[in-house]
Amino acid sequence: MRDSEVEIETSEKQRRSLPLAGVVMIAAICLVAGIALGARGDFMARVGAIFGLRWGDSALNLDSVNSVYSELARDFDGDLDTGALIEGAKKGLVEAAGDPYTTYMTSAEAAEYTKSLNGDVGAGIGVEVGMRDGFATVVKVLKDNPALKAGVKAGDVFAEVNGEDVLGMTTEEVVSRVKGETGTSVAVVFARDGELKSFNITRAQINNPSSVVEYKGEGGKVAVIRLSRFDQKTGAEMQDIAQEIVSKGIDKIVLDVRGNGGGYLASAQNMLSLWLDDKVMMIEKTKDDQMEMKTWSGRAVLAGKETLVLIDGGSASASEIVAGALKDHGMAELVGETTFGKGSVQDMVEVAGGILKVSIARWFTPNDVSITGDGIKPDQEVKMTFDDANAGRDPQLDKALQLLKEAK
Repeated sequence: MRDSEVEIETSEKQRRSLPLAGVVMIAAICLVAGIALGARGDFMARVGAIFGLRWGDSALNLDSVNSVYSELARDFDGDLDTGALIEGAKKGLVEAAGDPYTTYMTSAEAAEYTKSLNGDVGAGIGVEVGMRDGFATVVKVLKDNPALKAGVKAGDVFAEVNGEDVLGMTTEEVVSRVKGETGTSVAVVFARDGELKSFNITRAQINNPSSVVEYKGEGGKVAVIRLSRFDQKTGAEMQDIAQEIVSKGIDKIVLDVRGNGGGYLASAQNMLSLWLDDKVMMIEKTKDDQMEMKTWSGRAVLAGKETLVLIDGGSASASEIVAGALKDHGMAELVGETTFGKGSVQDMVEVAGGILKVSIARWFTPNDVSITGDGIKPDQEVKMTFDDANAGRDPQLDKALQLLKEAK
């Protein structure tokens, strides 16, 4: 399986903030730690075979690693788990590449990841999580879900999950511990305003479709489309929403990609085709200087409609492709805060026992602008605080509605 995707969860900002040497050092430690978990004489040959390497291949000589393994197998005072050993070595090998977006996932991790990209959010407490100042933080509490009923607030920092310290963990690691079976409970401790708040929350199936539309403004003449991710259902959902907007005679649109960490590139391109038909949506460049202009043919039924895009620091990857393309083609004005700044493309490749997600190219906006590390700046900068979110205020949306009202 090779599913082309442009993807990021905002937790990657924490790892990206580490110096490169630190990332490589951590990866090297992970490799040794992984080796410390299992044993079998043909261990490194099996690892090499998984990644298409020959033992002793001059392109990647694993003799020194095998030496560590041999000493470990001879001297380790305890039982060694071969399966865990090999999984640890595979993860360490990939992490040592030094790219936070190139990762190896076990079969179980890959299954959960693929489910999320297929629109299956699963059972949890009903919050959107992002990295803030290096900590996994609640950035939004979803309506009609357990966390809201329990009293969880935007800005709460995850401190413990089921008694385990999660401070400093990535959002994926925290979310994987919070999710579980419907009807089971999870004990979560949050840090809030210098105090610890404890909750025991019963998990429920989370209702969080990737695309929803509401009609706001005077007489409900503004379509506000909220995109939470770009999964396999997003393209079809957006086609339906676009037809509904056209049938209602709506001429003004707010496209909200705040907190949207990305997903499938094809879904983003499919959605963009509602505004852009046979126009460049992005430019891909590889390390050997190969360049490809990405276009998508469709029915641009929303072209010509007054459009504003809401962005923030959680808008990443596919969201940035959408925002950048609409801005460069003069189809939309951007409102909110600077986006995350992920300008790389990943491919997902099946390897024995798991999936390798590997960066294969860099992407640029249609005007050949790299957003890596810098993000995309809004045309109209408007801040939104956690206090705003908890009080039900949305100054960014308010500004967008104001601008559309003034545009008539």
